[in-house]
Amino acid sequence: MLKTSATDVIPEKKVEAKQKSKFKLTANDKYYASIFAGPSLFLLGLFVFYPMFRTLYISLFLTNTFGNTTLFVGLENYVKLISSPDFVSSMWVTLVYVVGVTFFTIAMGLLLANLASQKLPGIAIFRTLYSVTMGVSVSVAAIFWLFIFNPSAGFFTLLTKMLNLPTINWLANPTNAMWAIIITTVWMHLGFVFLVFLGAIESVPTTLYEAADVEGVSKHYQFFHITLPMISPTLFFISTITIIGSFKSFGLIDLITKGGPTNATNMLVYRIYNDAFFGGNYAKSSAEAIILTVIIAFFTYLQFKFLEKKVNY
Repeated sequence: MLKTSATDVIPEKKVEAKQKSKFKLTANDKYYASIFAGPSLFLLGLFVFYPMFRTLYISLFLTNTFGNTTLFVGLENYVKLISSPDFVSSMWVTLVYVVGVTFFTIAMGLLLANLASQKLPGIAIFRTLYSVTMGVSVSVAAIFWLFIFNPSAGFFTLLTKMLNLPTINWLANPTNAMWAIIITTVWMHLGFVFLVFLGAIESVPTTLYEAADVEGVSKHYQFFHITLPMISPTLFFISTITIIGSFKSFGLIDLITKGGPTNATNMLVYRIYNDAFFGGNYAKSSAEAIILTVIIAFFTYLQFKFLEKKVNY
């Protein structure tokens, strides 16, 4: 038997001490940290934190048409907004829009990603078609869908005439206008959501599906009991960013409906824009922006509080 002397064995404490000595911080390291983190912190402070606190500050005052504060009123702007029927209506409209966009975006993204993950001839062509919306700008998408919704020569109008169905004026009716905006937004978001879900589904170990096939488990059961639990982190991520992005939607609303008809699509973001740059009421729009921020933070908290518990990492 080989004998090992005490000098041949290095105590664990000495090894740990040597490892720590390699990463020992010096007095100059804080300066290096400032150099690397400084530019990012400066930009965050300039473009994120300063506007946020400035908005909060203005919301507590009355302002003139130039946006300068004139009289401190405390929470009066918030009280007027909460008691305003128009503002409450915009909140409900925004909530309906967010729920509709989030549900259909996730449902369609999951469906298309699951179909595109199948090993079929020519499936790469469909994967490209499904993700093509990622390269379309908001202005181009608005023009494209304005033509589709056109009551005289739009695609939907021609389709209804071919089927001998009544023509729908999508952008003149309040209910139809909301559906039009939801459809357009879902179409815009679908490419990104599809690609993320497709990557998540293809990362699921194939051995799980093979074992399920051996047991005779149906594809429907495999999707809900294998695929969804395995991609739950991705599902949680997509739901979070989709809800936040829906609350902040502006471009399509401005280019397609401009908040109409009869304020049926006047979301909170578009209301903030109108009150500030057309109404000249910067105090009111600042209070609206703070309320919107609180609403987004509340929904994000709810997701992390309740949905994250069901995520399998």
